[in-house]
Amino acid sequence: MFRMIASVAVMAAIVFVGFAAPAVAADGGMYVSMRDAYMGPDYFPTIAEGLRTLGINSVEMTLTRDFTVAALDGDKRVELKTDEAAKAYRKKAEELGVNVCALLTACDFSAGTMADNSAWIARAIELADLLGAKAVRIDSAMKKEKELPFETRVNLFVEGLKGALDKTANSKVTLGIENHGFQGNNLAFLLNVFMLVGNDRLGSTMDVGNFYWRGYPLGEVYGILRVLSPHAKHTHVKTIHYPEDQREVMREAGWKYSEYACPLDEGDIDMAKVIGMLKAAGYKGDICIEDESVAKLKTQAEKAAQCKRNVDHLKKALESVK
Repeated sequence: MFRMIASVAVMAAIVFVGFAAPAVAADGGMYVSMRDAYMGPDYFPTIAEGLRTLGINSVEMTLTRDFTVAALDGDKRVELKTDEAAKAYRKKAEELGVNVCALLTACDFSAGTMADNSAWIARAIELADLLGAKAVRIDSAMKKEKELPFETRVNLFVEGLKGALDKTANSKVTLGIENHGFQGNNLAFLLNVFMLVGNDRLGSTMDVGNFYWRGYPLGEVYGILRVLSPHAKHTHVKTIHYPEDQREVMREAGWKYSEYACPLDEGDIDMAKVIGMLKAAGYKGDICIEDESVAKLKTQAEKAAQCKRNVDHLKKALESVK
């Protein structure tokens, strides 16, 4: 039986590091990471050099449908179609002092066959295991998300993700559905999928800024994140600096996002407050930077400097909640 468990009402209520550095926080808690999208040639010469410059060693890597990822020490893409290729990539990462903390995937469960989609996610989980990554990010967006009824959309995700989890029952790798776009920034959708799949390995890639992007007032954003924090398996961190008269009102989704997206230390969202919620919920894992405003800068030096600002800001936020 399909059961609704959340509603809009519920939502409203509620170092510079050397090569020998540990992959995670020394206390097994939270640590800073960066999405590979902000480590490429427009930002740093290589991912490995960028991480060393930023004083961190953890990166979330984008895994494409043809099973390729970016090279850590060059500008090419690397195929991970076999276990041997994945093991070689991990060995290279360890030699470079890099921790692949998560894989970012995208799979449209409203397209193709369910068997193929589940098999692809299952293989991503297997690759994450081989790479030493703790989580796989699942995109919540679907091309037909505005056409299909709520229950149909939920059931597509339940069937697809349950299939992938069942195929990898012996793995400890977790899946985090990102609150992304129209569908994913609906707390009812996310909680229904979590409940109906009923597997502790499934939860959220909790994107700190996306509910604010979706148009929720800032106070409600905190309320939603507090409800979602116990389900967090992975994170994305971005923020927005809206005019004061727009912060506590409902806005159109994506309203002037390109204009007001900003570095983490300039935004409306209090990162220490959100990290405190995650800590209270028992989250242990990476706090992954996804500052899309960096792309507005023109030079590599400017982009690298803003990435460093973001890392330093999160380190201070993490320190403040210890």
